[in-house]
Amino acid sequence: MQRATLDLWVGLFVVIGIGALMILSLKVGNLSTYGVSDSYVIKGNFDNIGGLKTRAPVKSSGVVIGRVTDIQFSTQSYDAIVTMNIDSRYQFPKDTFASILTAGLLGEQYIGLDAGGDEMMLKAGDTIMKTNSAMVLEEMIGRFLFDKASEDDDF
Repeated sequence: MQRATLDLWVGLFVVIGIGALMILSLKVGNLSTYGVSDSYVIKGNFDNIGGLKTRAPVKSSGVVIGRVTDIQFSTQSYDAIVTMNIDSRYQFPKDTFASILTAGLLGEQYIGLDAGGDEMMLKAGDTIMKTNSAMVLEEMIGRFLFDKASEDDDF
């Protein structure tokens, strides 16, 4: 009887441990559900999205206000169309500026929204006109090296 009770407690501990690991992996992988019941969809056109992925956060002043739901390539304008799902509690003016930012030097990429001063608000289906593409680290290093090489040629 004593052995069966010990086996039961060990089994329960293992099940709880596996459940905790699953929850942790969902949180780290950014796959946990985004619990917004009421939201609206807006889009933005970006020349370069870098490493932005679907389900990436959309933030304003550091607060997560939505998620990226879809990324497509436009064959008419040859840029990326990013679809964002924004919590309806947060309304933004029409002249809002959207930028693709990086959390830390090599961290995840997210979209940052900076509110403008327009009196008209974005509605479902609207497109943000003012966007700033991602800064790609490889391009920045290449520009730096090219500038250094051109400075050395001046002497």
